[in-house]
Amino acid sequence: MGLSTPLIESPNTPSNPLKLHFAIIYLSMSADGHRGQVAWIKADTKAILAIHEHVITNNARLSVTHNDFNTWTLNIRSVRREDRGQYMCQVNTDPMKSQTAYLEVVIPPDIIYEETSGDVMIPEGGSAKLMCRARGFPRPKITWRREDGGEIILREGNAGKTRGNHRLSLRPVLTIEGEVLSMVKVTRSEMGAYLCIAANGVPPSVSKRMMVHVH
Repeated sequence: MGLSTPLIESPNTPSNPLKLHFAIIYLSMSADGHRGQVAWIKADTKAILAIHEHVITNNARLSVTHNDFNTWTLNIRSVRREDRGQYMCQVNTDPMKSQTAYLEVVIPPDIIYEETSGDVMIPEGGSAKLMCRARGFPRPKITWRREDGGEIILREGNAGKTRGNHRLSLRPVLTIEGEVLSMVKVTRSEMGAYLCIAANGVPPSVSKRMMVHVH
């Protein structure tokens, strides 16, 4: 009896494992005149998940299907982060045959609204910090931009002083990365809507709109 390398695939969106309703780990084996029992094991915890078509573990999201003589499939519905890890399929032939496959579960970004700024009112010439935080796996990257496509003005200080005031260099940018957008010496031209966009390569990316009012 020969074994092929196990694969992990999605019946819905193969390129986007995060959007899965099912994660499928399947094993194909060639028949040699007799059949062995197939067992599924979570290798990192050594927990036996299923033997043949009977699910052992107390997890209603798991099932095993036998499509034909040669193919056994472990199905995981409503995939969760804790499902990630090494899975092993064993066939009790003599000698025993086994193969492993690693299931990685990715999570699309989600804005953490309770830790993210809302609309702000800034006095002209004043300063403010806008905060944007997001969760997901891999860790999301935060990018800031103006909704109208205009430039964000970064004002950066140096050690020099002019008439008692720190000199500030102006650097206009279209986007800036990081959880915090610092606004210094704000002018009325910087009024408007700002977007914080969270992305981690797992669609969809998400954003939050913040209005900056200058008075």
